[in-house]
Amino acid sequence: MRKQEEHIIMSKKNLDWSSIGFNYHVADYRYVSNYKDGKWDDGAITTDSKIILSEDAGVLHYAQEVFEGLKAYETEDGHIVCFRPDLNASRMEESAKRLEMPAFPAERFIKAVEEVVKANEEWVPPFGSGATLYIRPVMFATGNVIGVKPADEYQFRIFVTPVGPYFKGGAKPIVVKISDFDRAAPHGTGNIKAGLNYAMSLHAIVTAHEEGFAENVYLDAQSRTYIEETGGANILFVDADGNLVVPKSFTDSILPSITRRSIVQVAKDYLGLTVDERPVRLDEVHNFKEMGLCGTAAVISPVGKINDHGKEICFESGMDEMGPVIKKLYDTLTGIQMGEIEAPQGWVHVIK
Repeated sequence: MRKQEEHIIMSKKNLDWSSIGFNYHVADYRYVSNYKDGKWDDGAITTDSKIILSEDAGVLHYAQEVFEGLKAYETEDGHIVCFRPDLNASRMEESAKRLEMPAFPAERFIKAVEEVVKANEEWVPPFGSGATLYIRPVMFATGNVIGVKPADEYQFRIFVTPVGPYFKGGAKPIVVKISDFDRAAPHGTGNIKAGLNYAMSLHAIVTAHEEGFAENVYLDAQSRTYIEETGGANILFVDADGNLVVPKSFTDSILPSITRRSIVQVAKDYLGLTVDERPVRLDEVHNFKEMGLCGTAAVISPVGKINDHGKEICFESGMDEMGPVIKKLYDTLTGIQMGEIEAPQGWVHVIK
């Protein structure tokens, strides 16, 4: 064993990496930068996990807050990497613009990710543990506002936490339900990653869990005819011919998932699949063979069936394991992320 590898293994935190779940652990360091007088300060790594706000801070009253989610991994050769952070940086910039917040520069975003992961190297789960280091960049209004208007001061912060699988069953198929609630209005904020889009889903997801379902499937708010996404992930289908079908919104109300974009390219370039990105009607879903939910946290979670107000839509792939196409997509994408399969240029960003 090389000395470098030995050091990495010996320096890990004493955690049961295989059973930590998708929960928050207070890591040692975080990155903080503040926006004041029209500019961002230099930013710094800090040990302070607490935030002090005025009671009149804009985030508390008018929900000026955006966030991102990405992961750092340890590869078999001992490197620490993350996946396509440039896309997280650009998406956060678009989210900020939509809520009249100052964009945090993309090059500084990536540098901050590197700094905070390096500072928390002991918290990066070991290769093969099934766990990863979740990275949460967040920006929010700290300036005082009483009238309805954008604040003039903001904080950008990145913290990290080691996590296990997002869904308790890991890669086991889950059961979801068609929700009676709407996730996003046509031409609203459904296509940005803002906390306000998730707040409205909390009652719906608590209700779904109480009823025994893992997630909600939201339909378009205008006609309640087309599949959009779940509360925390984009949706994928596999049709009877083995093609990948990706729901698309007429009104741009689906979040542009980085995982989904990557899966589409993997499907085309690595697996030679035909990909059909289009509006998908609820009444055609029973014709599909497989379904999956994709996002940073879960990568791909297979769905065994949908409950539509008591009527079950069961997929041929069943409730025991991933369907064959979803599994190939999952294995290929995670293989790329972990350095086991050659990645497209720029996809795997080496931190250390």
